[in-house]
Amino acid sequence: MATKKVTVTIPADLLDEIRADAAERGLSAYVAEALRFKRDRDRLRELVDWLQEEHGPVTEDEHAAALDELEKLDAEHERRRAAGKHNTGEAA
Repeated sequence: MATKKVTVTIPADLLDEIRADAAERGLSAYVAEALRFKRDRDRLRELVDWLQEEHGPVTEDEHAAALDELEKLDAEHERRRAAGKHNTGEAA
């Protein structure tokens, strides 16, 4: 993957926190991951806005059903992670 070096300005206290969190994988990887996450959330927000323009706002019942479904998915992902760690002998 091609990369390009850029210069950014970050508040010193935030940079200190990021460096501490990113120590093992490196600052550049941490920042790239954060930017991808932000870009993906912005795109998702655009999709939600468009869907609401097309179909109207989400009702409370639809919102509750979506949260319930997300909880089920999270539980399933956690179950699979735990099973994978168990199968490979890793500590859970």
